[in-house]
Amino acid sequence: MKKIYSKIEPKCLLTVINKLTDINLERIDLADKNEPLQGSAKKLKKGEKFKPHRHNVLHRETSLTQEAWVVIKGEILVSLYDLDDTFFYEGVLEEGDCILNFRAGHTFETLKDDTILYEFKNGPYMGVELDKTLIPA
Repeated sequence: MKKIYSKIEPKCLLTVINKLTDINLERIDLADKNEPLQGSAKKLKKGEKFKPHRHNVLHRETSLTQEAWVVIKGEILVSLYDLDDTFFYEGVLEEGDCILNFRAGHTFETLKDDTILYEFKNGPYMGVELDKTLIPA
């Protein structure tokens, strides 16, 4: 797992990238427990189970949209921007890789035809006008 911190505010975690090859039999928590977006990874053996459950209603409040991408098939080139919108990171995500983006500006370019990815965000979604600020390229 690669944790990427701001160059502007060095204690500010911007993004976590977890490669498929990082996943093993030990559970990996990808986010600090205080982040609105949570994620974990673990390689499972046949027959593993957990107790049936549902989640309780809890009051949660956040003013920050965070998102994650999981590459199912293909490759994407990820570009990240620091808190002041300066470009600072580029890397390729391949099949099975995941990125949790907490605070970094971001974009990606698809590198292979028929690339498939899942995207997850905390909601509710209020529309592009309220949700996004474009970064000059």
